[in-house]
Amino acid sequence: MTRATRAVIDLAALQHNLQVSRHAAPNSKQMAIIKAHAYGHGMVCIAQALDDADAFGVALVEEAITLREAGISKPILLLEGIASEQDMTLIRGYNLDCVVHHESQLRLLEAASGDPITVWLKIDTGMHRLGFKPQQASEIYQRLQKCAVVKQPIYLMTHLANADDRDDPLTEQQIKCFYEAIQFADAEASNIPCSIANSAGVLGWPASHADWVRPGIMLYGVSPFVVGKAQEQELKPVMTLQSELIAVNHFKQGDKVGYGGSWTCPEDMSVGVVAIGYGDGYPRHARSGTPVLVKGKRTQLIGRVSMDMITVDLRQHADVIVGDPVTLWGKGLAIEEVADYASTIAYELLCSVNSRVQFAYQE
Repeated sequence: MTRATRAVIDLAALQHNLQVSRHAAPNSKQMAIIKAHAYGHGMVCIAQALDDADAFGVALVEEAITLREAGISKPILLLEGIASEQDMTLIRGYNLDCVVHHESQLRLLEAASGDPITVWLKIDTGMHRLGFKPQQASEIYQRLQKCAVVKQPIYLMTHLANADDRDDPLTEQQIKCFYEAIQFADAEASNIPCSIANSAGVLGWPASHADWVRPGIMLYGVSPFVVGKAQEQELKPVMTLQSELIAVNHFKQGDKVGYGGSWTCPEDMSVGVVAIGYGDGYPRHARSGTPVLVKGKRTQLIGRVSMDMITVDLRQHADVIVGDPVTLWGKGLAIEEVADYASTIAYELLCSVNSRVQFAYQE
């Protein structure tokens, strides 16, 4: 018997979300971020569906190669850049663009020969993770200009650290810092493409839009903000994680449910067993009370999450039987809410769904 656990991927919702980004930043090109298996959605299928995107962003050379070998011809940017001379060969061979964020990468380019590649110079304006210091920007830019293997123009970019919090002043400071750091390029500004905005920047900080925006989590129908849900941004969920009831059991008041007996029946009641667990990527640390939909009606997780199963409260579901559908997140149940109960973020939930789960793509 085929296990019913599956992730239904709504490609029409994906395309809608890209249009939300384009509407929010109408004068910017759209680089769709599809790293990490497209945030758990299936990188190749997502790239094929995002035909309206202007480019794609990935983390690894291997991700980019997978896309090229699947026939994706749009520009692909390696967000972590190059790590070795071998990377240079692959970048040329697969026609990839790369970020330069560290002196070691710059030295590789300065020592290289061969056909030129497109480079994005990353400036650290406050994320303090990757990038050159703002006061170095002019010097690094000039060194890149002298590299025979670097195409012109050289793109400029930064990354926003706290744009998910609309009340945090850091984002405005970062935007200001970026433009001050690239004043050296004023004479050529019309020819130097820039990129600042991630998903939160796209939806919450118009001053960050620049020439290119880099929507990521919003494409998958998740709010990029610490407060609020996707529907408030007119975003539609792309992944709906589903399973079904494989047992309906009846217990007495005082009976304990699951490993460790961490949940006790407060009265005589029915308990459903659902075919999903942390072995599929459902969060083990989701606590009792985490919302679940059974036959489209809201109930809650009870007891500990097991590797292959969870148990749910059926006191308000008198009409259910084995085989009835269960939704863990997606249409009808915001993933942000499930993430809150699991003390994590929606990004992690999406990326954790693994190959044991069937993926079904719908137009």
